[in-house]
Amino acid sequence: MSDLQKYIENRMIKDAEFAADYEKGYADFKLGVLLRQAREAAGLTQEEVALRLGTKKSTVSQIENHAEDVRLVLLRQYAEVLGKNLYVGLA
Repeated sequence: MSDLQKYIENRMIKDAEFAADYEKGYADFKLGVLLRQAREAAGLTQEEVALRLGTKKSTVSQIENHAEDVRLVLLRQYAEVLGKNLYVGLA
């Protein structure tokens, strides 16, 4: 286990607010990574996705890098552009 992972685990035990924020931040980061990976697997650039969504490349970048601010309808449209379906679950 890395020193960073040890620090995170200890901090999460000692600080409930940190733990909650960390989990949310990680989930948002993971969503953005999944979107980028799906776009790349589809062989599309951010510009191509933006064109198909009728928006700007900067919006696609925002979606991939700050997924916490994205509306569900836009995520669904993004998935459709990639030829994918969007599934949402609760844990």
